[in-house]
Amino acid sequence: MDETPQPPAPGASPDPAASSAATPAYRRRPRYPGRNPRRFDEKYKEHDPSRYAADAEKIVASGKTLAGSHRPIMVGEILGVLRPAAGERAVDCTLGHGGHARELLARVCAEGAPGILLGLDVDPIELPRTEARLREEGFGPERFVARRSNHAGLAKMLGEMEWDGADAILADLGVSSMQLDDPRRGFTYKHDGPLDLRMNPTRGEPAAVWLAKTTREKLESVLREYSDEPRAAAIATALVASRGPGKLARTRELAQAVREALPGVRPEEQEPSIRRVFQALRIAVNDEFGSLDAWLRNLPGCLRRGGRVAVLTFHSGEDRRVKQSFKTGLASGVYSEITDEVIRPSAEEQRSNPRSSPAKLRWAIRA
Repeated sequence: MDETPQPPAPGASPDPAASSAATPAYRRRPRYPGRNPRRFDEKYKEHDPSRYAADAEKIVASGKTLAGSHRPIMVGEILGVLRPAAGERAVDCTLGHGGHARELLARVCAEGAPGILLGLDVDPIELPRTEARLREEGFGPERFVARRSNHAGLAKMLGEMEWDGADAILADLGVSSMQLDDPRRGFTYKHDGPLDLRMNPTRGEPAAVWLAKTTREKLESVLREYSDEPRAAAIATALVASRGPGKLARTRELAQAVREALPGVRPEEQEPSIRRVFQALRIAVNDEFGSLDAWLRNLPGCLRRGGRVAVLTFHSGEDRRVKQSFKTGLASGVYSEITDEVIRPSAEEQRSNPRSSPAKLRWAIRA
């Protein structure tokens, strides 16, 4: 057990009794069952990687993501297609933990150039934390501006900034590791938590409320369209039958209800269905496809001539929308060039960061 003696307070009496009364003798590490912490809030070393650097490095080297953080995906590939240059205007439409933004800022502000980055994020919990981290790294308000907004509000935000467009725009769609790992946000069933699933928990209704009132037909449609769930009918029927006051309000309760809806399915095949149900509910609760469609419609007007855009998707429905929008824009002359083939993470990145595996990158250049 880690126990660190506490030094006496300045000016404290040297008398042992007086000293022990003034300050605690030891600082005990958090207690948890087993050898390693399993709960999100128990992983104190991962929440404080600067203090426990060696432990953090071991965790990252094992292919895991530190609790409360996020590892940016395909950084080199994104920089390669966006080509951010010193003095340019850039936008990170999904700021998240700030990993991509940090790399973009380093380039648009290189050697003191007057570049600037606008960072958008709808999450009121993570946005101020990321803004504080980037401020500590030396990016002041004249170089980095953070705004709480869904990426669909990009055009409005650019108007408020009085920009005529951006030179480089990035959108990293989907859910962040910080949201996914924290059971209080309701994105995971690894640990029990409220069935919420909202990117912005101050707006809209949690997934438990949405699930309690939607029809069986609507639920089946959402499971099919938003997650390609092959057993959508059986799951929708079972979940609607399981509803009631106070029921299906917790993440593990929903996961168990999906298992019970598939009694003849092997356990290893039930788990992917559970993940797809959570994904479909998340997309529905946050209207992610509606936001993406609005963003894609307004995107050309948000780019300067020759401006570049890169989009990371993690779902076939997202990728289809981006692909079709870019193809339509190329045919109409809005874009001068688009990606020929989707770009995937390298084998090395997928090994070191398994969460990168489903990522797909597409890009376009404004005519």
